Amino acid sequence: MASPSAETRQLTRQDARTLFLASLGGALEFYDFIIFVFFAAAIGQLFFPADMPDWLRQLQTFALFAAGYLARPLGGIVMAHFGDLFGRKRVFTFSVFLMAVPTLIMGLLPTYASIGVAAPILLLVMRMLQGAAIGGEAPGAWVFVAEHVPARRVGIACGMLTGGLTGGILLGSLMATGINMAYSPAEVTAFAWRIPFITGGIFGLLAMYLRRWLHETPVFEQMRERAGTAREMPIKTVLRGQGVSVAISMLLTWMLTAAIVVVILMTPALFQKMHGLAPAVTLQANVAATFTLTVMAVVFGALLDRFGTLRVGLAGGVLLIAATYGLYYGTEAKPENLLALYALAGAAVGMITVVPYVMVHAFPVATRFTGVSFSYNLAYAIFGGITPLAVSLLMAANRHAAAHYVGAVVLVGMAALGWNAARNVRTAADLLPAEAQPAAR
Repeated sequence: MASPSAETRQLTRQDARTLFLASLGGALEFYDFIIFVFFAAAIGQLFFPADMPDWLRQLQTFALFAAGYLARPLGGIVMAHFGDLFGRKRVFTFSVFLMAVPTLIMGLLPTYASIGVAAPILLLVMRMLQGAAIGGEAPGAWVFVAEHVPARRVGIACGMLTGGLTGGILLGSLMATGINMAYSPAEVTAFAWRIPFITGGIFGLLAMYLRRWLHETPVFEQMRERAGTAREMPIKTVLRGQGVSVAISMLLTWMLTAAIVVVILMTPALFQKMHGLAPAVTLQANVAATFTLTVMAVVFGALLDRFGTLRVGLAGGVLLIAATYGLYYGTEAKPENLLALYALAGAAVGMITVVPYVMVHAFPVATRFTGVSFSYNLAYAIFGGITPLAVSLLMAANRHAAAHYVGAVVLVGMAALGWNAARNVRTAADLLPAEAQPAAR
C-alpha cells in the first residue's frame, strides 16, 4: 500500500538544496544569455568594420543576438531527446556547461581590428551555442524540479525556477548598470564590456560543478526500472499522439512571451520614445519590475499548490491585463508614477509560473522533457520573434497598442487554461513514482 506521505510531505532539506542549485544555475544561464543585449553598442563597434553605417552595424549586432533565439528549438529538442532517454540530470548539467564556455570565450574573443571578419563569425557561433543551451535549460529545469519535489509542491518548485530564470535578467541589468557607473563609455568599449562575459562564464562553470551533487529524479528512475526508457524517438511520440498538449502549451507560452518581451523587455525603450523619459529613469523602473516579478513568480507558485491552475491562472490573467493597462495609461497621465506602476506590472507578470506548471502536467513521464521543450522553444522562437515587430507596427496606428497586444494574448492564454481544465489531461499524481500513485483514478 502506498504511503500518503509521498504526496503530502513537506519539502525536505534535500528538496531545498535541489531547488536552490537548480534556480542558481538557471539564473546564471539567463544572465549569460541576455548580457549580450546590454552591451550591444560596444560589441557592434568592436566586431564590425569601423566604416560601416551605424544603422547596418546595429542591425547586424541585433541579428547576432537574435541568432541565439533561432538556435533554441533545435538545441532544446536535441537535449530533451537525450534527457528522456538517458536521464534529466546529465542534460541538466550539460546545459550549464554549454552556456558557460561560449560566454567565457565571448569575453576573450579578439575583435574585428585584430582578426577581421573571423571576429563576428566566431561571435555568431558562440551565440548559437548559447541559444542551444538555453533551449534545454528552462524546460529541463522545470521538469527536473517538478519530478523531485512532492506532487503537492510542484507549484512552488516551478515558481522558484521561474524566479531564478527572471532573476538572471535582473542580474544582467544590475551588472550593466554597475559597469556603466564604474567606467567611462571609452573604458567600456576598450575593455570593461568583457568583464560581464568573463564573470558569467566563470560562475557558470561553478554552477555546473555544483550541479554534480544533484541526483536523478525519482520519477525518471521509477520509469526506467518499471518499463525502461522510450523505444522510439520521444519527439515522434509527442507529435503523433500528444498534439493537444502541445497546442495548449504553445498558447500558454505565447502568453508568457507577451508578458516578458513586451512588459519587461520592450517597455523601457517604448516609454523613452513615447514620453521622452530618460534611459536612467526607465532602467530604474525596469529593475524594480524585474525584482517584483522574481518574487511574485514564487508567490504564484505557492498559490498554484493551494488553489489550482484554473483559479490562479484566470485571476492572474485579469491582474496582468489590468496592471499592463494601468502601466501604459497611468504613466502617460503621470510619468512620476512610473516606478510604482512598473513594479506592480512586474508583480502581475509573476503569474507566468502557471505556464510551466501546466506543461509539466500535460505530458507523460516518458516524453515529458521533449514535450515541454518542443512546445516551449518552438512557441518562443515564433512568438518571441514576431512580438517586437508586431508591436512596433501596431504602435504606428495606436500608441497604446503594446497594452492592447498583451491584453489580447493574455485572453488567449486564459482560454487555453480553460481548454486544459476541460479536458483534464493530467493530475499532480502523475509526477509521483508508481508506488506512490493512487490505486484508481
